Amino acid sequence: TRCSRDWSSDVCSSDLFMSALDGSIVNIALPAIAQATGSAVSTVEWVALAYLITVSASVFVFGHLSDIYGKRRIYLLGLAVFVAGSLFCGLSGRVGPLILARAVQAVGAAMLFALSPAILVGAFPPDERGRALGLQATMTYLGLVAGPGLGGLLIDAWGWPAIFFVNVPVGLATMWAAGRVLNSDRPAAGQLFDPAGAASLALALGGLLLALSKGGEWGWSHPAIVGLVSAAACCAAAFVAVERRQAHPAIDLGLFRDRGFATSVLASYLCYLASASVGFLMPFLLVWAEGCSASHAGLVMMAVPVAMMLLTGPSGALSDRIGVRLLATSGLVVMAAGVLLLSFVGLGGSSVLRASCLALIGVGTGLFTSPNNSAIMGAAPLERRGVAGAILSATRTVGFATGVAVAG
Repeated sequence: TRCSRDWSSDVCSSDLFMSALDGSIVNIALPAIAQATGSAVSTVEWVALAYLITVSASVFVFGHLSDIYGKRRIYLLGLAVFVAGSLFCGLSGRVGPLILARAVQAVGAAMLFALSPAILVGAFPPDERGRALGLQATMTYLGLVAGPGLGGLLIDAWGWPAIFFVNVPVGLATMWAAGRVLNSDRPAAGQLFDPAGAASLALALGGLLLALSKGGEWGWSHPAIVGLVSAAACCAAAFVAVERRQAHPAIDLGLFRDRGFATSVLASYLCYLASASVGFLMPFLLVWAEGCSASHAGLVMMAVPVAMMLLTGPSGALSDRIGVRLLATSGLVVMAAGVLLLSFVGLGGSSVLRASCLALIGVGTGLFTSPNNSAIMGAAPLERRGVAGAILSATRTVGFATGVAVAG
């Protein structure tokens, strides 16, 4: 019924709000963590980096496992692991255990990221897919908007562990709701897990993301970076070779034979690359080059997620009626215009003008995201939607890491 579909959408959107809130809160908390633990910035950055690499390297594994063992089962397990990881983060006390706990938390997040799109697409008919994915994207951006302000309040009141403890009651409530609302699904018959493919892909993505994240700091010709890129390339080649001979591959490379699927994945990657580049550079411009306060810079930067939050839901619903191509293409054009205009706002430029350009980027991204996600999930067959959702999530994290590396 429509009621049960809406409840499924609410549950899946709640977990993405929680994970987006967690990510944005952690970024705000890194200076406080460094000060409290007496750690260098180069060490504390692994609190964020360990999470990003673990999610990207494992999301495909859980997408594949969900197609074998059922999406509901893996989804509930992901919520439990995320809550446990959050609790361990809050109790860690030192930066080393905190980094390990963040990796555990990321394993749970990877399960949620891989399965939320697939669960939503399975619960809604094709003519309502865009609306469901739009609500999901809206909740994600709402978490990004709420994170910095809420994180500041929690840190000032109770210290940095509070930003992780807040996930525990929210996660437990989501687990209870998911257990009651989500229907058991029937796994695809005859599928087997592909350990060689999953391991080679995880190593390839992990090595590539580590190289991208540290290349600017260590130097692109550093032996460690060259070794990581070479190892990632070898693992990627091994992955393709294994998957072509595998009857039940971790990722069905045949999905990319669909032109709509392949081009939508590429467009998503480029969108996240561009938005991550802007998001990485803008705080340095505002705080370091122009001497703005952190709160002022935060207000200017909020223009992007606020605009995205307001438009992702309506654009998803509209795509159900008029199709995805016009909205997705228009969104990227608007986003490109915002980036271009932003490049002409020099040092000492008006904050209002700069925020307007950032809002234009947010408008374009909001128009693009839900229709494009709908196109990706709609192009995948029912029995491969777990993997399609994993591809969608990995595109976001890999695009983000690449954008930060290119900007650096």
